[in-house]
Amino acid sequence: MIQPPTITRPPQEIVDALCAVGAATASSTLAHMGLRNCHIDGPVAWAPGKAIAGPALTLQFMPKREDLYGDGEYEDPEKQLHRHVLYQVEKGDIVVVDARGDMSAGIFGDMMMTYFKGRGGAGIIIDGCVRDYTNAKKLDIPLWIRGLTPNFHTQTGLMPFAVNTPIACGGVTVMPGDIIVADDDGAVCVPVALAAQVIENASVQHEWEDFSRMKLMQGEPLQRYYPLHADARQEYEDWRKLNPIATPPKQ
Repeated sequence: MIQPPTITRPPQEIVDALCAVGAATASSTLAHMGLRNCHIDGPVAWAPGKAIAGPALTLQFMPKREDLYGDGEYEDPEKQLHRHVLYQVEKGDIVVVDARGDMSAGIFGDMMMTYFKGRGGAGIIIDGCVRDYTNAKKLDIPLWIRGLTPNFHTQTGLMPFAVNTPIACGGVTVMPGDIIVADDDGAVCVPVALAAQVIENASVQHEWEDFSRMKLMQGEPLQRYYPLHADARQEYEDWRKLNPIATPPKQ
């Protein structure tokens, strides 16, 4: 049986903090840190209102070559590499698939997604499509995909090629174990080594955004309050003293 590499999962508090940051702030924070290409372009939210974060399990597809990938997968289902990424799923994981933007190939159907749901997966990101959506949507799995198709993947021109290897998904390099942050704005890949810095840098912006949002709603100048101008910093500090950030209760 194939044994794909496993990933190292980050502490849950890191994952939860990034989920609270959200995709848009994660993207802008990474851009300010010098990483300008972290938004997975193409897949969009098919479960509006869902927000997730979690480590990436990766699946790579390649153009089909019959000498490398023929009909043997149906004689031995364990040759189906797209099954093996699902075997790796633990609670909170996100499966990220480089399906080459192909709109004709359904990477997972409802049976595979039912298994993913039962394993506790958090969501699926595919630069491509799924099938069996009539049944799959009942599972309420957060999906970021390009669309739908009635075809299964080997019915068309793709073949699953590798599990837990670096992939290019939506024009973004995704390493196994990177943390994906996804919501209605899209999916963003956060390099795991930079996760703590992203959280720290994003929190600084969040601290003054509530104040700035209030001032903008009052019709105050955009130039002064977004981004917060240095001249408005003391005004913000005075406001913050009267409106401290709530600290969540200890568990």
